[in-house]
Amino acid sequence: MIEYVKNNDEIIAIIVRSLFNKQGVHFFTPDDFSQQLAYMSHPAGKIIEPHVHNEAKREVQYTKEVLFIKRGKLRVDFYTEDRKYIESKILEAGDVLLLSSGGHGFEVLEEIEMFEVKQGPYTGDKDKTRFKGISIEELKINNE
Repeated sequence: MIEYVKNNDEIIAIIVRSLFNKQGVHFFTPDDFSQQLAYMSHPAGKIIEPHVHNEAKREVQYTKEVLFIKRGKLRVDFYTEDRKYIESKILEAGDVLLLSSGGHGFEVLEEIEMFEVKQGPYTGDKDKTRFKGISIEELKINNE
């Protein structure tokens, strides 16, 4: 229910499938990621004490994105930093995807609603370099 897309030892993406369910707090990202992804499940009555977050300077080198699939179906094509195709995965309603490095492209397979969360401010086309993706004949769908 947790899938890691890797290029050698580098984590390109983390997928948390909608069926993932464990009590407590579970982090899926390494401590050094500038975007952290965790799942939390607590019983009724659990108290999470009120808190504020302290100022902490953080340096972000690359934008990391988190997608929350609300409805529909999405194919995600994963690439290395040097634009070599790795594989593709199909995401469905309830799935969560952290895009942590490398490149990616999408095809909407069924009309989709999703949320995207990433570091800001967003600077439009200055934030990304577009490149030609794979053809349908090169497609390797790997849904574990």
